[in-house]
Amino acid sequence: MQHRTITTAALAAVIALAVPTNAWASSSHSDHHPAPTSSTVSYTASDAVIPNPQRGFDHTTETHYRADGSGYTPLDAGTLQGYRADGVTQIVRVFYMEAFVDQRRLSPAWLQLVQHDYDTARAAGVSVITRFAYVQGGSYPYSAPYGDADLPTVLAHIKQLTPTLRRNADVIPTLQEGFIGLWGEGYYTDHFASDPANPGVLTEADKDARRQVIQAELAALPSSRSIQVRTMQMKQDALRTTSGAAGALTPRQAHDGSAASRIGHHNDCFLASPDDFGTFLTDPLSLDQDYLAADSRYVPVGGETCAVNAPRSEYPSASAEMAKYHYSYLNLDYNKDVLSTWGQDGMTDAAKKLGYRFTLTSSTVTSGKHAAVSVSVRNDGWAAPYNHRPVQLVLTNGHRHVTVPVRADASSWQPGTTATVTASLRGVPTGKWDVALAMPAAERSVSRDPAFAIQTANVGTWDATTGVNRLGQVVTVRR
Repeated sequence: MQHRTITTAALAAVIALAVPTNAWASSSHSDHHPAPTSSTVSYTASDAVIPNPQRGFDHTTETHYRADGSGYTPLDAGTLQGYRADGVTQIVRVFYMEAFVDQRRLSPAWLQLVQHDYDTARAAGVSVITRFAYVQGGSYPYSAPYGDADLPTVLAHIKQLTPTLRRNADVIPTLQEGFIGLWGEGYYTDHFASDPANPGVLTEADKDARRQVIQAELAALPSSRSIQVRTMQMKQDALRTTSGAAGALTPRQAHDGSAASRIGHHNDCFLASPDDFGTFLTDPLSLDQDYLAADSRYVPVGGETCAVNAPRSEYPSASAEMAKYHYSYLNLDYNKDVLSTWGQDGMTDAAKKLGYRFTLTSSTVTSGKHAAVSVSVRNDGWAAPYNHRPVQLVLTNGHRHVTVPVRADASSWQPGTTATVTASLRGVPTGKWDVALAMPAAERSVSRDPAFAIQTANVGTWDATTGVNRLGQVVTVRR
């Protein structure tokens, strides 16, 4: 089997947000070169739930590692495979580190258990949104001492986790900040609030300590990965920015590698009260709400519901907020009292729209000496992919395959827009080629795994064996 990749430098490609049009004009040609011919195909949208990576409902799991080495429950391959069969492609995994709260050295045995979990998830085609924490809360009300680790211990642990995080970034779509406080949610803490009995009041020293944790996590991860914080104020304090839309990430900053572009949000009391039990903290609340609506266009947003709060927690309101705040994922396991009010229709609708939902609308191929392909894709979801996602044309002729990179990144395809990508086939060998659109994982370790590739929401286009979306088009390349 021959496989060729046409480099970006060898093609002329553009991307624009537009309604697809056939903009290819006939070029002058001699008698030896037939006039170029074009073919346009329109596609039927699918109504199915598409099990795509890094989006949708998640299952949330936890495991422990106590001082005597007990409590660790490894991920089970069969369970993860069952999740995928049900259309769930990701989990939230909370690693509780009780054994290390008072010691700065992580044991190799525990690190091997963590690595094994990532290996199990990768083999099952499942991503692991990750959080590390030291202690869970018991029964409310909570009182100090809470039992989390101090700043030097946290920083030492992050440093030791760095190789593991980098090695497994292909299956870690985002890292929740964790570490601080009960459940790693940053509130009830012995060491990151000057008065543990009043953890909602933070001094500048407290904010600086928290800022050091965020900086350490961003440094531990590859630049392609982000973290999530529990409240908007946590990001604002980390960056010393204000709330409101004016303080949010701008389109120019999106995906530029800055700290602002790499800090997202997880709301673990979504819909529970007017301020989501202390998630929105500004006065008026609309400042944080406007901030999140703008910031969430370019960073990961997810979480879970935690209390029935009708009518806000019912589906008409919930879906409007998930669209407004560009939700990419939501816990399927909690709170079931809330989710049960959504009904089957609401749950199915959310399963379709959480994160991105790319639908092919049309494609045009132009055959001849100046062969080219144009494809239009609409985003019907609530968010764009929050990690880099390459776009490729895959051309097949018998046993020959050519991959044509397109100058496009699907993470820029915002909800409610249509992107048209157009590429010249100038470097492709002559012949007749079947055409497909591919959006594989960016990481080489899983780039050829269909489980980590994006399937469009169309009827009859997905090739589950190769992980490409077949366009039903044949293009003839001549010289």
